[in-house]
Parts: sequence; C-alpha cells; structure tokens
Amino acid sequence: MDGPDEIIHQSMRLRIAATLNALAHGEQLEFNKLKAVLGATDGNMATHLAALEKAGYIAVQKDFVGKKPRTRVSLTRVGRKAFERHVAYLRELLDGGS
Repeated sequence: MDGPDEIIHQSMRLRIAATLNALAHGEQLEFNKLKAVLGATDGNMATHLAALEKAGYIAVQKDFVGKKPRTRVSLTRVGRKAFERHVAYLRELLDGGS
C-alpha cells in the first residue's frame, strides 16, 4: 500500500482537490466561489492554493473582468492523478489494507 499524498492529505487541500475534481477536466472555478463552497477565509484559501500550485496539482489563472481582478483555479492532470491515488489509499485503509 502506498502512503498518503502529503500535499493533498491536509484537510483543506483535500477538500479543494475533491471540489475541483468534481469539475470537468480543464473547467475552472472562481476563487470566491471555491472559498464560499469550502467556508474558507481569503488567507487560508490562498495559502493552500499556493501549496497545491507549487506541487503542480492546480493551475491558477489571474485576469481582469473590466477593472476587477479575477482568479480562477483548475485541477491539473497531475493533480487529478494525485487525488485519485490518495482516494485509492484511503479506500484501501477502510478496506483493512487488503
């Protein structure tokens, strides 16, 4: 049995990955929507997104809508695979490691 993914294993990052994994490949979610769905603060969300981005698990796109900044986030292929492996690890734990 492989161990947990240490990046995704943290609770908020796991919730972020699970939320983004529910989207179609390449689909993005706006920062404020993701923050609202997860009930996170700006600072908390930014810290965890930075860790996921550094690992290559998410892509962050920043642009403007008119004069308002917009940040959108999506799960990368690497992130999807990491999430799938982590979920498989958790399932194996629940099944008693068999």
